[in-house]
Amino acid sequence: MHVNAGGARDAPVPPHDAGVSFVMPVLNEIGYLERAVRTVLEQDVPGPMELVLALGPSSDGTTELARRLAEEDERIVLVDNPEADIPTGLNLAIARSTLPTIVRVDAHSELAPGYTTRALQTLERVRAANVGGIMRADGRAPFQRAVARAYNSPFGLGGGAYHGGTREGAAESAYLGVMRRAVIDEIGGFDESLRRGEDWELNLRIRRAGYRVWFDPALSVTYWPRESWTRLARQFRATGAWRGELVRRYGRRNSLRFFAPPALVLAVAASIVVGILQATGVLSGVAALVASVVYLPVLAYLALIVAVAAGPGGGRGWRDKLWTLAVLPTMHLAWGTGFLAGVFSGAHDTVDTSRLGTRNTPLP
Repeated sequence: MHVNAGGARDAPVPPHDAGVSFVMPVLNEIGYLERAVRTVLEQDVPGPMELVLALGPSSDGTTELARRLAEEDERIVLVDNPEADIPTGLNLAIARSTLPTIVRVDAHSELAPGYTTRALQTLERVRAANVGGIMRADGRAPFQRAVARAYNSPFGLGGGAYHGGTREGAAESAYLGVMRRAVIDEIGGFDESLRRGEDWELNLRIRRAGYRVWFDPALSVTYWPRESWTRLARQFRATGAWRGELVRRYGRRNSLRFFAPPALVLAVAASIVVGILQATGVLSGVAALVASVVYLPVLAYLALIVAVAAGPGGGRGWRDKLWTLAVLPTMHLAWGTGFLAGVFSGAHDTVDTSRLGTRNTPLP
């Protein structure tokens, strides 16, 4: 049954058995690609299906693995993505694909059984242009599990619907997304001038064109976060920088929750400056006492992360809780620092090097 949701334009609905194209950008995913591909190929799709892998210049054997998988299953199609950027790879994969519904998938994620069937039903029911569900982060080692707990916590990533929402409805953006090709073609695909935040920006243009973006909590995707501290920090700094760039471009169309981490960074910086001035005697007496008010937000934040880590969301044992206590400020401070740099000077050529060793480039 069709649900009229908010009076927006109805996206076109292709025939039930018209088929689905899955698109996946891939770069240095030797430990995750095969399982991610398997969960795609196991989806129960009415009509034909294909999986287009946009291969960046991997250095860990991922490309060779992708070629082997393509030889084993004719539904897998390969395209080269020499620039390695995600939006470019997505556009290349979409251009190579042939079917009327596009399912974006990630090599670091795994689709739940029935994901595609449910998404197609929701797309048709609400006539949405894009529908997404819950990102359920998971981990294999203690550090990765701590990052996953932070992802799944409203305190960790700011409470976006796809990090734990329970109510179906119109949304600002969609995690990964199941999209109607006709709408993606109409709005011009992913913006290749962005290296992060491309999903949010695409969904902004979908909504500007009058179409619906929809959140369905019955949809679930498992996501595997970064496995080390330095990679996590690099990922979040780059992501924050590109969010800052999006604020430069689109201003207050960005949710208020994106401004919390940079506010924390500024509060920490102010506390350090005041602490130095007090320690050196530059600030003393009443002035030092008044200036001490800058410590209050930082102390409140520290109390909050201790409470989160000590509670059920911090894990089971004391080791889990200590990891959670370390991961949360790493995510917030790295993201906030990147955001401020992006707002004041732009993201420019900032890239996420968290899968690339220590190089500041996606290329070998």
